[in-house]
Amino acid sequence: MLLTLNPVGPLAHLSPWEMHQLQQRFQGEPAQLLRHCALAVLNSGSQLDSSSRLLAQQPDFDIQLLPSESGIQLQLRHPPQQALVDGQLIRALHENLFAVLRDLLFLPSPAVATTHAKSDLTAQQITQLVFSRLRHAEILTAKEPADLVICWGGHAIHPTEYQYAQQVGYELGLRALHIVTGCGPGAMEAPMKGAARGHAKQRLQCSRLIGLTEPSIIAAEPPNTFVNQLVILPDIEKRLEAFVRIAQGIVIFPGGPGTAEELLYLLGILMHPDNQQQQLPVVLTGPRECAAYWQHIEQFIHETLGPQAGGYYRLVIDDAAELARHLKQTITRRLACSLDNGREASAFNASLVIPPALQQPFQATHEAMAQLTLQQDHPPSQRAITLRQLFSGIVAGNIRAESIQAVAERGPFCLKGDPYLMQAIDRLLHSFVAEQRMQLPGAAYIPCYEIAS
Repeated sequence: MLLTLNPVGPLAHLSPWEMHQLQQRFQGEPAQLLRHCALAVLNSGSQLDSSSRLLAQQPDFDIQLLPSESGIQLQLRHPPQQALVDGQLIRALHENLFAVLRDLLFLPSPAVATTHAKSDLTAQQITQLVFSRLRHAEILTAKEPADLVICWGGHAIHPTEYQYAQQVGYELGLRALHIVTGCGPGAMEAPMKGAARGHAKQRLQCSRLIGLTEPSIIAAEPPNTFVNQLVILPDIEKRLEAFVRIAQGIVIFPGGPGTAEELLYLLGILMHPDNQQQQLPVVLTGPRECAAYWQHIEQFIHETLGPQAGGYYRLVIDDAAELARHLKQTITRRLACSLDNGREASAFNASLVIPPALQQPFQATHEAMAQLTLQQDHPPSQRAITLRQLFSGIVAGNIRAESIQAVAERGPFCLKGDPYLMQAIDRLLHSFVAEQRMQLPGAAYIPCYEIAS
């Protein structure tokens, strides 16, 4: 079956030169990456977390670019049947496919999106790149107020946690707050599902459910079906920066090492001396059944970063309405403070200082993981940055094809550092394994790491 799609969004009006440039870029590794990511989009809602499994199930799928007078067209060969209705592609998938094309091939990038090498860009240039990607995707728009709430959490969560995250999204939606997640399943899907219901009850004209991802993640983890604005950043660090730059508030649900990475990234920023005047509300939350989970997290944070780290977030257990009220009031005060200081409410937190080590890509190789130095005498913000890199490596070893292959060939990553800090890491990771937060339900977890004695 062949299906030809007309362009939508910014790709609907391209010059002949722009179409030629797109075709020139569509070859080799970028072409394969586009194929992988497009197939993931067409499988939106799937619970698979492996690009190789998706490709194995649909080996005949292919995608080509066709120049036309109306802009660049996409031709799909053998698209998944679940992506079609009466022979036509579902509109949301149509739009998201062109978002993939826009972000992977059309927009200028300092490097191929699949690379993880450190770039020569300055901090300012990296932030400008993130800003440009968000602006082209129409995330930063004067038509909408700055009312985006970031929701982080795991894709492998328990049903009670999913229901609670959905209720939080509903309460946020009732208060006209909009949702940004990593666009996958679990705690990334549930708040969007709830917010869509809340927005519908309030008859909001525009329900914004934004998914921010990056190439290796979207290729392995299909977006959920609620995402109505999809953005693919060049790498994980730019994705994380995009989250905090557009956040008016951040909610963190239970998760595994990826959620720990996100929390540590955030603490590495908020605990930085240059950000002491920043007011970004952060709430850790979950149903009463996961109270022990947050006890483990808080114990880990206090042991590795010190008790002062607890002052940068609020813990709310089993009270979705109170969480939403708190965020709505705090965001309203934050925006009012901007106006009192003679500034318009900004949709982009440009004044937030992000340390260079959190902006440059971290490649999870055996050598890089072994060289991480986690020591008690480092400042807390530096410890948070190193911990974030460590957990980023574990995430890579769990889900990224190149890291999984490296672990299979060379054995687990070796984690080293101060014994007290390493014991705290070991306890937290063991709790993740015991609660089945390191893999999808039903799958056995094989550790990609070992802690040196």
